[in-house]
Amino acid sequence: MIGTVQCVVLDCPDGASLARFYRSLLGGEINRADPRWAVDDDFSTLHTESGLVLGFQRIKDFRAPQWPDNAHPQQFHLDVDVPDLDDAHVGHPFCILQAR
Repeated sequence: MIGTVQCVVLDCPDGASLARFYRSLLGGEINRADPRWAVDDDFSTLHTESGLVLGFQRIKDFRAPQWPDNAHPQQFHLDVDVPDLDDAHVGHPFCILQAR
C-alpha cells in the first residue's frame, strides 16, 4: 500500500447544500476542523458518524448526471445501507441497500 484515502470528493454546484443533504441521510458534522484541508465557499466536508469523510467541491458550470440515462451516466455513487427501504431517499445517484 502506498497511500490511504482522506475523503471521497463529489463535484457539485453548491457544496454546503450537498453537505446538508448528505448529513440528513448519513448523520455527522459539516465542516469539522481538520488539518488536512481548508473549508470555504468552494469546499465543504462531512465527517460521518461511521468515520467516512465526504468532501463537496463547487465546480463552475457543473453538469449533473441524469441517472440512469446512459447518455449522461452517473459519475459517482455511494452504496448506503438503511434499516427501512421504504423510508430511504430516492432520485439521487446512490444505491440504497437493506441493512443486515
